[in-house]
Amino acid sequence: MTIPGKIAIMGGGSWATALAKLTLNNADSILWYMRRDDRIADFKQTGHNPVYLSDVAFDTSRIHFSSDINEIAEAADTLILVTPSPYMKAHLKKLDTDISGKFVVTAIKGIVPDENMIVTEYLQTFYHVPESQLAVIGGPCHAEEVALERLSYLTVGCNDLERAHALANALNGAKLKTIVSTDVRGIEYSAVLKNVYAIAAGICHGMKSGDNFQAMLVSNALNEMNRFLRAVSPCEHRNISDSVYLGDLLVTAYSRFSRNHNFGSMIGRGYSVNAAKMEMEMIAEGYYGTKCIYEINERYHVNMPILQCVYDILYKKVLPRHAIENIYDTFL
Repeated sequence: MTIPGKIAIMGGGSWATALAKLTLNNADSILWYMRRDDRIADFKQTGHNPVYLSDVAFDTSRIHFSSDINEIAEAADTLILVTPSPYMKAHLKKLDTDISGKFVVTAIKGIVPDENMIVTEYLQTFYHVPESQLAVIGGPCHAEEVALERLSYLTVGCNDLERAHALANALNGAKLKTIVSTDVRGIEYSAVLKNVYAIAAGICHGMKSGDNFQAMLVSNALNEMNRFLRAVSPCEHRNISDSVYLGDLLVTAYSRFSRNHNFGSMIGRGYSVNAAKMEMEMIAEGYYGTKCIYEINERYHVNMPILQCVYDILYKKVLPRHAIENIYDTFL
């Protein structure tokens, strides 16, 4: 099999739609798994995703849609998983097809709840996909800016650099530049953490804490991320200032397209956590990621005051003002 071969997009949200557009720029056709038949029917009729990034037009004659996950998984050589992390297990439970021989790519920026595993670890453990056949896609890259055809950057992480370059070439284009890396676990964990820190930045924005404090928050968040990554996944070649770590943190903490920032901003303005969750049209992965990372860190005991602050607000109902005050003196 030539990698990446026949590519399947597994998910129907905004990031899935953006990645489908990118892959179709370089492929004759793709496979696309969506859960709902009515969404597929609307997509075929209108030529665009009826719910997410609806301004992006597709030639649907080049897409084989199906709501049968096994049909798509069996036909594909490369599976790009793009479902929200809280729903990933439910989707994969429908899978009877053996995917251990597939090239499986996760573009999921979250941890598998209950298991407290990053997605590649979960796929290795429960679906027996070898480490060399697993890859991750990291940022900084918002789906909305891909849709607007603004210059964007992705990092493809895989222990097999030949596969990493092949996937990067399948995504590369005039408006999308790709970088390759072997730091798979570091990219996955940082993608979860940057969502947590984006919630913190949003809370401070909603509280009108000011730009000076925001800058200190984000710079200390990077240091906190680095401490955690060193503890859970040491990597001598990692540079925390690279775009997949620092860049993704910055864009998620500050961008108006960041659902995690917007979720935090609502809490900072006085919304309850439940009210903010109900108002969000899309899932804020950082809400789930906060609890998962907090529980994982109970094994490592890394000093993570910003994570503690967000956890206290989201899960212990500590008032944002009090939780933020508790981290003032931790900043360096």
